Amino acid sequence: MRVLSIQSHVAYGHVGNSAAVFPLQRLGHEVWPVLTVNFSNHTGYGAWRGPLIAAEDVAAVITGIGERGAFETCDAVLSGYQGSPEIADVIADAVAQVKAANPDATYTCDPVMGNATSGCFVNPAIPPKYRSTVIPVADVLTPNQFELGFITDRDGLSGPSSLDDILSAVEEVRGLGPSTVLVTSVDREGADDDVIEMLAVTADGAWLVTTPRLPMKANGSGDITAALFTAHLRTTGSPADALARTASSVFAVLKETLDSGERELRLIAAQDAIASPANEFAVQQVR
Repeated sequence: MRVLSIQSHVAYGHVGNSAAVFPLQRLGHEVWPVLTVNFSNHTGYGAWRGPLIAAEDVAAVITGIGERGAFETCDAVLSGYQGSPEIADVIADAVAQVKAANPDATYTCDPVMGNATSGCFVNPAIPPKYRSTVIPVADVLTPNQFELGFITDRDGLSGPSSLDDILSAVEEVRGLGPSTVLVTSVDREGADDDVIEMLAVTADGAWLVTTPRLPMKANGSGDITAALFTAHLRTTGSPADALARTASSVFAVLKETLDSGERELRLIAAQDAIASPANEFAVQQVR
């Protein structure tokens, strides 16, 4: 598989492309990373250095890749943190170019906006652009539960929610364009406090996977999740299998990180669990 990945980059640590590229490569896929920012570290530290990449410069890099004839062999486009609202138009245009060259290509959008703990932490002009410009052209959408609520104007999803309410929000989002939605960091009413879940939904059904909740916050975990789910869904064709493999690998990375006592994701140390997921967590079909 060949992936055009348009998202942020940090030199220190693992978020954005710095989190997504290596796992995809470890699975044997070719990745063409295009940067939307080039920061020293992720913004969770409260201080960072480096530039936002201007939309026209991001577009120029994508144009150059297209001039090499690469779009005809591109299987998937992946986007994450955008940096500025203008990047949305660049991404939508890139998706159109890739799909014109290869109609079988898919586009996965990770709508990075925030989380239940921090709230919305991106430029306020970015979320409306997701809804108007990017989400309608996506095949796969990977919001966390907070972002799902933000997209659908459902404040209640920022806390524990019923499975019916979550599925209702997912169907609203699917109505905007994406055929597949993966909801991460699911906080479901009735679930044990020491677990966390992910939910994958398509027209054919909905599947839930439950993993232990680890006592940590890890920047970049959503970026790995979107990348791995994209790869596994593309190669297996099964949302349930993609969910099981993704959950297994992400949990292994987080557990390795927690055990290390370090703040940044231990991608390299956990690479074997990325390449060969243990699939130790059962997937339950809930619809």
